[in-house]
Amino acid sequence: MEITKHLFSNLSILIIVLLFCLIWLDRSRKFNLSKNTIIIFFILLVWICIQFSYNPVDLARYDLRVIPIVIGGLYLGIGLILVAAMLIIRSFYGIDMGLAGTALLYVPLAFAFFRLSPWFWKQPSDRRITIAISLGIILGILTLVGMEGILHTSSNWYDAWFAYTVITPLGIGLIAYSIEYIKKSVEIKHQLIKVEKLKAVEQMGAAISHEIRNPLTAASGFVQLLNDDYLPRHKRMEYLSIVKDELNSAERVIQDYLTFAKPALVSIEELNVKNELKQIINILTPMANQNSVEIITDFSVIGFIKGDRQRFRQCFINILKNAVEAMQNGGHLYIETHFSKDYVTICVRDTGIGMSSEQLERLGEPYYSTKGKNGTGLGMMVVYSIVRAMNGFIRVESEIGAGTTFRIKFPTITSFKSNENK
Repeated sequence: MEITKHLFSNLSILIIVLLFCLIWLDRSRKFNLSKNTIIIFFILLVWICIQFSYNPVDLARYDLRVIPIVIGGLYLGIGLILVAAMLIIRSFYGIDMGLAGTALLYVPLAFAFFRLSPWFWKQPSDRRITIAISLGIILGILTLVGMEGILHTSSNWYDAWFAYTVITPLGIGLIAYSIEYIKKSVEIKHQLIKVEKLKAVEQMGAAISHEIRNPLTAASGFVQLLNDDYLPRHKRMEYLSIVKDELNSAERVIQDYLTFAKPALVSIEELNVKNELKQIINILTPMANQNSVEIITDFSVIGFIKGDRQRFRQCFINILKNAVEAMQNGGHLYIETHFSKDYVTICVRDTGIGMSSEQLERLGEPYYSTKGKNGTGLGMMVVYSIVRAMNGFIRVESEIGAGTTFRIKFPTITSFKSNENK
Protein backbone atom coordinates (compact mmCIF):
# COMPACT_ATOMS: atom_id res chain seq x y z
CA MET A 1 0.00 0.00 0.00
CA GLU A 2 2.92 2.35 -0.68
CA ILE A 3 0.98 4.39 -3.27
CA THR A 4 -1.99 4.84 -0.93
CA LYS A 5 0.24 5.94 1.95
CA HIS A 6 2.11 8.39 -0.24
CA LEU A 7 -1.01 9.96 -1.75
CA PHE A 8 -2.65 10.15 1.65
CA SER A 9 0.39 12.06 2.93
CA ASN A 10 0.20 14.37 -0.08
CA LEU A 11 -3.49 14.96 0.59
CA SER A 12 -2.61 15.97 4.14
CA ILE A 13 -0.13 18.52 2.76
CA LEU A 14 -2.76 19.96 0.41
CA ILE A 15 -5.32 20.28 3.19
CA ILE A 16 -2.79 21.95 5.50
CA VAL A 17 -1.88 24.46 2.76
CA LEU A 18 -5.57 25.22 2.15
CA LEU A 19 -6.19 25.54 5.90
CA PHE A 20 -3.40 28.09 6.31
CA CYS A 21 -4.74 30.03 3.32
CA LEU A 22 -8.24 30.12 4.85
CA ILE A 23 -6.81 31.32 8.19
CA TRP A 24 -4.85 34.05 6.39
CA LEU A 25 -7.94 35.13 4.44
CA ASP A 26 -10.00 35.24 7.62
CA ARG A 27 -7.37 37.31 9.44
CA SER A 28 -7.00 39.72 6.52
CA ARG A 29 -10.81 40.03 6.16
CA LYS A 30 -10.36 39.78 2.39
CA PHE A 31 -12.18 36.90 0.76
CA ASN A 32 -12.47 38.47 -2.70
CA LEU A 33 -9.00 37.71 -4.12
CA SER A 34 -8.08 38.66 -7.66
CA LYS A 35 -8.34 35.99 -10.33
CA ASN A 36 -4.60 36.15 -11.06
CA THR A 37 -3.82 35.42 -7.40
CA ILE A 38 -6.18 32.44 -7.43
CA ILE A 39 -4.62 31.09 -10.65
CA ILE A 40 -1.11 31.36 -9.20
CA PHE A 41 -2.27 29.60 -6.03
CA PHE A 42 -3.78 26.67 -7.95
CA ILE A 43 -0.72 26.38 -10.17
CA LEU A 44 1.31 26.16 -6.95
CA LEU A 45 -0.94 23.31 -5.78
CA VAL A 46 -0.40 21.48 -9.09
CA TRP A 47 3.35 21.87 -8.69
CA ILE A 48 3.20 20.56 -5.09
CA CYS A 49 1.28 17.49 -6.29
CA ILE A 50 3.78 16.72 -9.06
CA GLN A 51 6.83 17.55 -6.97
CA PHE A 52 5.80 15.16 -4.20
CA SER A 53 4.60 12.42 -6.51
CA TYR A 54 5.39 8.74 -6.00
CA ASN A 55 7.34 7.20 -8.91
CA PRO A 56 8.30 3.57 -8.32
CA VAL A 57 9.39 3.35 -11.99
CA ASP A 58 10.89 6.00 -14.25
CA LEU A 59 7.84 6.74 -16.42
CA ALA A 60 5.05 6.39 -13.82
CA ARG A 61 4.20 9.26 -11.45
CA TYR A 62 1.40 8.72 -8.94
CA ASP A 63 0.13 12.02 -7.56
CA LEU A 64 -2.94 14.13 -6.74
CA ARG A 65 -2.82 16.63 -9.59
CA VAL A 66 -6.43 15.66 -10.39
CA ILE A 67 -7.64 17.48 -7.25
CA PRO A 68 -6.56 21.08 -8.05
CA ILE A 69 -7.40 20.62 -11.74
CA VAL A 70 -10.94 19.39 -11.05
CA ILE A 71 -11.61 22.00 -8.34
CA GLY A 72 -10.10 24.84 -10.37
CA GLY A 73 -11.73 23.73 -13.61
CA LEU A 74 -15.25 23.32 -12.19
CA TYR A 75 -15.44 25.99 -9.50
CA LEU A 76 -13.26 28.69 -11.07
CA GLY A 77 -13.36 27.94 -14.82
CA ILE A 78 -9.55 27.94 -15.12
CA GLY A 79 -9.19 24.35 -16.26
CA LEU A 80 -7.41 25.21 -19.53
CA ILE A 81 -4.83 27.36 -17.70
CA LEU A 82 -4.21 24.69 -15.07
CA VAL A 83 -3.83 21.91 -17.65
CA ALA A 84 -1.36 24.03 -19.65
CA ALA A 85 0.59 24.82 -16.48
CA MET A 86 0.51 21.16 -15.44
CA LEU A 87 1.95 20.02 -18.80
CA ILE A 88 4.73 22.62 -18.59
CA ILE A 89 5.58 21.62 -15.02
CA ARG A 90 5.45 17.92 -15.94
CA SER A 91 7.84 18.49 -18.86
CA PHE A 92 10.55 19.58 -16.41
CA TYR A 93 10.52 16.05 -14.99
CA GLY A 94 11.11 14.49 -18.38
CA ILE A 95 9.64 14.53 -21.88
CA ASP A 96 8.61 10.91 -22.18
CA MET A 97 5.66 8.60 -22.72
CA GLY A 98 4.28 9.61 -19.32
CA LEU A 99 4.02 13.22 -20.51
CA ALA A 100 2.40 12.07 -23.75
CA GLY A 101 -0.20 10.03 -21.86
CA THR A 102 -0.92 12.98 -19.56
CA ALA A 103 -1.46 15.30 -22.53
CA LEU A 104 -3.72 12.74 -24.22
CA LEU A 105 -5.95 12.60 -21.14
CA TYR A 106 -6.01 16.21 -19.94
CA VAL A 107 -5.98 18.31 -23.13
CA PRO A 108 -9.52 17.24 -24.18
CA LEU A 109 -10.61 17.71 -20.55
CA ALA A 110 -9.26 21.27 -20.54
CA PHE A 111 -11.53 22.28 -23.41
CA ALA A 112 -14.44 20.40 -21.84
CA PHE A 113 -14.18 22.61 -18.77
CA PHE A 114 -15.44 25.55 -20.87
CA ARG A 115 -18.78 23.74 -21.16
CA LEU A 116 -18.77 22.12 -17.76
CA SER A 117 -18.07 25.14 -15.52
CA PRO A 118 -21.13 27.31 -16.46
CA TRP A 119 -23.41 24.26 -16.32
CA PHE A 120 -21.79 23.16 -13.08
CA TRP A 121 -22.69 26.43 -11.28
CA LYS A 122 -26.35 26.04 -12.23
CA GLN A 123 -26.58 22.86 -10.15
CA PRO A 124 -27.55 22.75 -6.45
CA SER A 125 -24.78 22.66 -3.86
CA ASP A 126 -25.06 18.92 -3.06
CA ARG A 127 -25.09 18.00 -6.73
CA ARG A 128 -21.99 20.12 -7.39
CA ILE A 129 -20.10 18.13 -4.76
CA THR A 130 -21.32 14.86 -6.29
CA ILE A 131 -20.31 15.96 -9.80
CA ALA A 132 -16.82 16.97 -8.64
CA ILE A 133 -16.29 13.65 -6.85
CA SER A 134 -17.61 11.67 -9.82
CA LEU A 135 -15.32 13.50 -12.23
CA GLY A 136 -12.41 12.77 -9.91
CA ILE A 137 -13.22 9.04 -9.91
CA ILE A 138 -13.54 9.00 -13.72
CA LEU A 139 -10.21 10.78 -14.19
CA GLY A 140 -8.58 8.45 -11.68
CA ILE A 141 -9.81 5.39 -13.57
CA LEU A 142 -8.75 6.84 -16.94
CA THR A 143 -5.32 7.70 -15.50
CA LEU A 144 -4.79 4.12 -14.31
CA VAL A 145 -6.07 2.65 -17.59
CA GLY A 146 -3.75 4.95 -19.53
CA MET A 147 -0.75 4.08 -17.37
CA GLU A 148 -1.44 0.37 -17.88
CA GLY A 149 -2.02 0.73 -21.63
CA ILE A 150 0.91 3.03 -22.41
CA LEU A 151 3.42 2.40 -19.62
CA HIS A 152 2.43 -1.20 -18.74
CA THR A 153 2.73 -0.54 -14.99
CA SER A 154 1.26 -3.77 -13.73
CA SER A 155 2.97 -3.70 -10.33
CA ASN A 156 1.00 -2.54 -7.28
CA TRP A 157 -2.22 -2.71 -9.31
CA TYR A 158 -4.60 -3.05 -6.32
CA ASP A 159 -2.76 -0.36 -4.39
CA ALA A 160 -2.97 2.10 -7.32
CA TRP A 161 -6.68 1.45 -7.90
CA PHE A 162 -7.50 1.97 -4.23
CA ALA A 163 -5.47 5.19 -4.11
CA TYR A 164 -7.03 6.73 -7.24
CA THR A 165 -10.62 5.66 -6.53
CA VAL A 166 -10.62 6.48 -2.81
CA ILE A 167 -7.91 9.02 -1.86
CA THR A 168 -8.40 11.33 -4.86
CA PRO A 169 -12.23 11.47 -4.62
CA LEU A 170 -11.93 11.90 -0.86
CA GLY A 171 -9.69 14.94 -1.34
CA ILE A 172 -11.98 16.44 -3.97
CA GLY A 173 -15.01 15.82 -1.75
CA LEU A 174 -13.44 17.47 1.30
CA ILE A 175 -12.31 20.53 -0.62
CA ALA A 176 -15.60 20.84 -2.56
CA TYR A 177 -17.58 20.56 0.67
CA SER A 178 -15.37 23.21 2.29
CA ILE A 179 -15.89 25.56 -0.65
CA GLU A 180 -19.66 25.09 -0.52
CA TYR A 181 -19.69 25.59 3.25
CA ILE A 182 -17.62 28.79 3.07
CA LYS A 183 -19.73 30.07 0.18
CA LYS A 184 -22.93 29.48 2.15
CA SER A 185 -21.44 31.09 5.28
CA VAL A 186 -20.41 34.21 3.35
CA GLU A 187 -23.90 34.47 1.80
CA ILE A 188 -25.53 34.15 5.23
CA LYS A 189 -23.15 36.77 6.63
CA HIS A 190 -24.03 39.21 3.83
CA GLN A 191 -27.73 38.58 4.39
CA LEU A 192 -27.36 39.24 8.11
CA ILE A 193 -25.47 42.48 7.43
CA LYS A 194 -28.20 43.56 5.02
CA VAL A 195 -30.92 42.70 7.54
CA GLU A 196 -29.09 44.61 10.30
CA LYS A 197 -28.72 47.65 8.05
CA LEU A 198 -32.40 47.57 7.12
CA LYS A 199 -33.31 47.15 10.78
CA ALA A 200 -31.13 50.11 11.73
CA VAL A 201 -32.67 52.27 9.00
CA GLU A 202 -36.21 51.24 10.03
CA GLN A 203 -35.64 51.92 13.71
CA MET A 204 -33.80 55.16 13.06
CA GLY A 205 -36.61 56.26 10.74
CA ALA A 206 -39.18 55.39 13.41
CA ALA A 207 -37.24 57.29 16.07
CA ILE A 208 -36.79 60.38 13.89
CA SER A 209 -40.42 60.21 12.79
CA HIS A 210 -41.53 60.05 16.42
CA GLU A 211 -39.34 62.98 17.44
CA ILE A 212 -40.49 65.15 14.52
CA ARG A 213 -44.15 64.20 14.76
CA ASN A 214 -44.49 65.42 18.37
CA PRO A 215 -43.49 69.06 17.76
CA LEU A 216 -45.30 69.15 14.41
CA THR A 217 -48.49 67.85 16.02
CA ALA A 218 -48.26 70.49 18.72
CA ALA A 219 -47.55 73.21 16.16
CA SER A 220 -50.47 72.06 14.03
CA GLY A 221 -52.80 72.26 17.04
CA PHE A 222 -51.81 75.83 17.88
CA VAL A 223 -52.07 76.86 14.22
CA GLN A 224 -55.70 75.71 14.32
CA LEU A 225 -56.27 77.81 17.44
CA LEU A 226 -54.83 80.81 15.60
CA ASN A 227 -57.72 80.57 13.11
CA ASP A 228 -60.04 81.94 15.79
CA ASP A 229 -60.81 85.54 14.72
CA TYR A 230 -61.73 86.52 18.28
CA LEU A 231 -58.46 85.32 19.79
CA PRO A 232 -56.85 88.04 21.97
CA ARG A 233 -53.63 89.53 20.64
CA HIS A 234 -51.51 88.42 23.59
CA LYS A 235 -52.77 84.84 23.17
CA ARG A 236 -52.04 84.98 19.44
CA MET A 237 -48.46 86.06 20.14
CA GLU A 238 -48.10 83.33 22.77
CA TYR A 239 -49.34 80.66 20.35
CA LEU A 240 -47.06 81.92 17.58
CA SER A 241 -44.09 81.71 19.96
CA ILE A 242 -45.02 78.12 20.84
CA VAL A 243 -45.35 77.21 17.15
CA LYS A 244 -41.92 78.69 16.47
CA ASP A 245 -40.35 76.75 19.37
CA GLU A 246 -41.91 73.48 18.22
CA LEU A 247 -40.70 73.99 14.64
CA ASN A 248 -37.21 74.78 15.95
CA SER A 249 -37.34 71.55 17.95
CA ALA A 250 -38.17 69.58 14.79
CA GLU A 251 -35.35 71.35 12.95
CA ARG A 252 -32.87 70.36 15.67
CA VAL A 253 -33.81 66.69 15.26
CA ILE A 254 -33.26 66.91 11.50
CA GLN A 255 -29.96 68.75 12.05
CA ASP A 256 -28.77 66.04 14.46
CA TYR A 257 -29.56 63.36 11.89
CA LEU A 258 -27.77 65.26 9.11
CA THR A 259 -24.74 65.75 11.35
CA PHE A 260 -24.61 62.01 12.00
CA ALA A 261 -25.13 61.11 8.33
CA LYS A 262 -22.57 63.65 7.09
CA PRO A 263 -20.24 64.74 9.88
CA ALA A 264 -17.88 66.68 7.60
CA LEU A 265 -16.48 69.81 9.22
CA VAL A 266 -17.74 73.03 7.60
CA SER A 267 -14.78 75.20 8.61
CA ILE A 268 -11.49 74.28 10.29
CA GLU A 269 -10.14 76.87 12.69
CA GLU A 270 -8.00 77.14 15.80
CA LEU A 271 -10.05 76.51 18.95
CA ASN A 272 -9.14 77.47 22.49
CA VAL A 273 -10.65 74.53 24.36
CA LYS A 274 -10.88 76.40 27.67
CA ASN A 275 -12.76 79.37 26.17
CA GLU A 276 -15.09 77.14 24.15
CA LEU A 277 -16.03 75.06 27.17
CA LYS A 278 -16.70 78.22 29.20
CA GLN A 279 -19.12 79.40 26.50
CA ILE A 280 -20.90 76.03 26.53
CA ILE A 281 -21.12 76.06 30.35
CA ASN A 282 -22.69 79.55 30.22
CA ILE A 283 -25.37 78.20 27.89
CA LEU A 284 -26.16 75.21 30.13
CA THR A 285 -25.88 76.93 33.52
CA PRO A 286 -29.63 77.77 33.76
CA MET A 287 -30.50 74.13 33.07
CA ALA A 288 -27.94 72.97 35.66
CA ASN A 289 -29.35 75.36 38.27
CA GLN A 290 -32.85 74.15 37.56
CA ASN A 291 -31.72 70.56 38.25
CA SER A 292 -29.66 71.52 41.34
CA VAL A 293 -26.43 70.52 39.60
CA GLU A 294 -23.18 72.26 40.57
CA ILE A 295 -20.63 72.60 37.76
CA ILE A 296 -17.00 72.36 38.91
CA THR A 297 -14.21 73.10 36.41
CA ASP A 298 -10.46 72.58 36.33
CA PHE A 299 -8.97 73.74 33.03
CA SER A 300 -5.33 73.55 31.96
CA VAL A 301 -3.71 76.87 31.14
CA ILE A 302 -3.15 75.99 27.48
CA GLY A 303 -4.95 73.73 25.05
CA PHE A 304 -5.54 74.51 21.37
CA ILE A 305 -6.97 72.17 18.75
CA LYS A 306 -8.08 72.39 15.13
CA GLY A 307 -11.77 71.90 14.44
CA ASP A 308 -15.19 73.28 13.60
CA ARG A 309 -16.39 75.62 16.36
CA GLN A 310 -20.08 74.98 15.75
CA ARG A 311 -19.65 71.19 15.68
CA PHE A 312 -17.43 71.28 18.78
CA ARG A 313 -20.06 73.21 20.75
CA GLN A 314 -22.84 70.94 19.50
CA CYS A 315 -20.85 67.89 20.61
CA PHE A 316 -20.23 69.08 24.18
CA ILE A 317 -23.66 70.62 24.63
CA ASN A 318 -25.05 67.12 24.01
CA ILE A 319 -22.59 65.52 26.48
CA LEU A 320 -23.12 68.08 29.25
CA LYS A 321 -26.88 68.14 28.73
CA ASN A 322 -27.05 64.35 29.10
CA ALA A 323 -24.88 64.56 32.23
CA VAL A 324 -27.19 67.13 33.83
CA GLU A 325 -30.28 65.09 32.94
CA ALA A 326 -28.66 62.01 34.52
CA MET A 327 -28.62 63.81 37.90
CA GLN A 328 -32.36 64.13 38.49
CA ASN A 329 -31.92 64.73 42.22
CA GLY A 330 -29.00 67.11 41.86
CA GLY A 331 -25.29 66.43 42.00
CA HIS A 332 -21.91 67.60 40.76
CA LEU A 333 -20.66 67.91 37.21
CA TYR A 334 -16.86 67.96 36.90
CA ILE A 335 -15.26 69.31 33.71
CA GLU A 336 -11.48 69.09 33.38
CA THR A 337 -8.95 69.51 30.60
CA HIS A 338 -5.42 68.12 30.36
CA PHE A 339 -2.77 69.16 27.88
CA SER A 340 0.07 67.03 26.48
CA LYS A 341 2.33 67.25 23.47
CA ASP A 342 0.02 65.23 21.24
CA TYR A 343 -3.47 65.53 22.72
CA VAL A 344 -5.86 67.77 24.59
CA THR A 345 -8.00 65.58 26.86
CA ILE A 346 -11.42 66.76 28.03
CA CYS A 347 -12.87 64.87 30.99
CA VAL A 348 -16.57 65.19 31.85
CA ARG A 349 -17.68 63.37 35.01
CA ASP A 350 -21.11 63.37 36.63
CA THR A 351 -22.51 61.85 39.82
CA GLY A 352 -25.70 60.63 38.16
CA ILE A 353 -27.44 57.30 37.83
CA GLY A 354 -24.69 55.75 35.65
CA MET A 355 -25.00 53.06 33.01
CA SER A 356 -24.71 49.28 32.91
CA SER A 357 -22.07 47.48 30.84
CA GLU A 358 -24.71 46.61 28.23
CA GLN A 359 -25.73 50.25 27.91
CA LEU A 360 -22.09 51.28 27.57
CA GLU A 361 -21.54 48.83 24.71
CA ARG A 362 -24.48 50.25 22.76
CA LEU A 363 -23.76 53.91 23.54
CA GLY A 364 -23.55 55.89 20.30
CA GLU A 365 -25.48 53.34 18.24
CA PRO A 366 -28.15 54.72 15.92
CA TYR A 367 -31.64 54.87 17.48
CA TYR A 368 -30.37 53.66 20.88
CA SER A 369 -30.97 55.82 23.95
CA THR A 370 -30.48 55.20 27.68
CA LYS A 371 -33.54 57.42 28.27
CA GLY A 372 -35.92 54.82 26.87
CA LYS A 373 -38.98 56.34 25.23
CA ASN A 374 -37.86 59.85 26.19
CA GLY A 375 -34.90 59.85 23.79
CA THR A 376 -33.87 58.71 20.32
CA GLY A 377 -30.11 58.32 20.71
CA LEU A 378 -29.48 60.97 18.07
CA GLY A 379 -27.57 63.15 20.50
CA MET A 380 -24.88 60.56 21.25
CA MET A 381 -24.73 59.54 17.60
CA VAL A 382 -23.86 63.14 16.81
CA VAL A 383 -21.22 63.22 19.56
CA TYR A 384 -19.41 60.15 18.22
CA SER A 385 -19.64 61.39 14.61
CA ILE A 386 -18.23 64.83 15.42
CA VAL A 387 -15.38 63.44 17.51
CA ARG A 388 -14.43 61.05 14.68
CA ALA A 389 -14.59 63.89 12.12
CA MET A 390 -12.18 65.90 14.30
CA ASN A 391 -9.76 62.91 14.55
CA GLY A 392 -10.60 62.44 18.21
CA PHE A 393 -11.27 59.47 20.48
CA ILE A 394 -13.91 58.78 23.11
CA ARG A 395 -13.60 56.59 26.17
CA VAL A 396 -16.58 56.18 28.48
CA GLU A 397 -16.56 54.66 31.97
CA SER A 398 -19.70 54.21 34.00
CA GLU A 399 -21.20 52.29 36.89
CA ILE A 400 -24.78 52.07 38.05
CA GLY A 401 -25.31 54.55 40.87
CA ALA A 402 -21.76 55.93 40.63
CA GLY A 403 -22.02 58.23 37.64
CA THR A 404 -20.40 58.38 34.21
CA THR A 405 -17.07 59.70 32.95
CA PHE A 406 -16.39 60.80 29.35
CA ARG A 407 -12.80 61.21 28.24
CA ILE A 408 -12.45 62.82 24.82
CA LYS A 409 -9.04 63.28 23.21
CA PHE A 410 -8.36 65.66 20.34
CA PRO A 411 -5.00 66.08 18.58
CA THR A 412 -3.15 69.27 19.45
CA ILE A 413 -2.45 71.74 16.67
CA THR A 414 1.11 70.41 16.23
CA SER A 415 -0.10 66.81 16.07
CA PHE A 416 -2.94 67.81 13.72
CA LYS A 417 -0.49 69.37 11.27
CA SER A 418 1.75 66.30 11.41
CA ASN A 419 -1.20 64.07 10.49
CA GLU A 420 -2.12 66.37 7.61
CA ASN A 421 1.43 66.23 6.23
CA LYS A 422 1.32 62.43 6.30
